[in-house]
Amino acid sequence: MTSSHSVGSRCWAIAEGYLPLDDVPKDDPRLMSHEAACLLNTQERDAHVTLTIYFKDREPAGPYRAVVPARRTLHLRFNDLSDPEPVPRDTDYATVIESDVPIVVQHTRLDSRQSALALLSTVAYAGERA
Repeated sequence: MTSSHSVGSRCWAIAEGYLPLDDVPKDDPRLMSHEAACLLNTQERDAHVTLTIYFKDREPAGPYRAVVPARRTLHLRFNDLSDPEPVPRDTDYATVIESDVPIVVQHTRLDSRQSALALLSTVAYAGERA
């Protein structure tokens, strides 16, 4: 694949999201329960990305903003999002991710509340930008 090859979409949806309220403290912060959006930008220019978080019983939160440099990847942990507000814990949510250039989005969850860690990963739904 050459660097000029266009891969991805400008609008993605992750219909499932959840951050546990209580997490067993770990010696290694990489093993703390988390949700992540893994963003791939194969374009020749930076991708300016916004995330909007949707809930069942309140107005959406966001936009959260990120830049994925040209021909790079960025893994955003939802636990680390804080501006304009932290993503609430113990609350079901869904996410719409929009970009000014086509990107690829993969969703990953690590649940470390039990001694047997659980890892889930799936490619997000690529939709049409409104």
